[in-house]
Amino acid sequence: MNQTRRQFVATASAIAGTVTLLPYGVRAAGHGGDVFEASGGNITVHPVSHASFVMETPAGTIYADPVGDAAAYSSFPAPDLILITHEHGDHYKADTLSAIIAENTSIITNPAVFAMLPDTLKARASQIANGGSSEFNGVSIEAIPAYNTTKERLNFHPKGRDNGYVLGFEGLRVYISGDTEDIPEMRALTGIDLAFVCMNLPFTMDVEQAASAVAEFKPKYVYPYHYRGRDGGTQDPEAFAKLVGDGVEVKLAGWYA
Repeated sequence: MNQTRRQFVATASAIAGTVTLLPYGVRAAGHGGDVFEASGGNITVHPVSHASFVMETPAGTIYADPVGDAAAYSSFPAPDLILITHEHGDHYKADTLSAIIAENTSIITNPAVFAMLPDTLKARASQIANGGSSEFNGVSIEAIPAYNTTKERLNFHPKGRDNGYVLGFEGLRVYISGDTEDIPEMRALTGIDLAFVCMNLPFTMDVEQAASAVAEFKPKYVYPYHYRGRDGGTQDPEAFAKLVGDGVEVKLAGWYA
């Protein structure tokens, strides 16, 4: 990691809708994105597309499920950490990973993806299974199960294979659902500040399931993401926001712009 990224001390002030974050936050502000306050240094989220997003954090720049054209990531700092939830093509693409990794990039995957990584990527990677944990630059990483429960969907995401993740920053806990239905392990989450929750059919869950789960584990903020289905149709994120109600702030983003 270069010297600039090792400078993790941040200060924040929000005046008339503007945010100043130093030092890494100056970079983040230059890319736009949503800023979430945390005692250890604020975190800026950049939705990219579908299930892919970038987080600029005091611990480094984290990419979640980066796929597609590497050019989509060219305006962001190179990843310090890449998280991969599972093997489907809208979450894992070896060619994209090979194009965006930097000298000091680390990769964390579920065991199934780890087994299929090319040797050059596997050398940068570690695996954690459901219920396992890891750590990156002081950030705790928990592998949360992600699976289908509806009979006709069970073949998409079988229990025990795929990961969601909970990231524990100082003063902010982030949940990334990956591809899942509203499983008990999601509903049992506590202390989540920011969540990314999928909803698309036939692969994961519908808007009612997603909203019901979110209303139970009650993150402070939630991004509905991964809401476009096989036929191009979507679960409606605005309908999701209405169903969730006032207890959780729903962040709507242009995932398919």
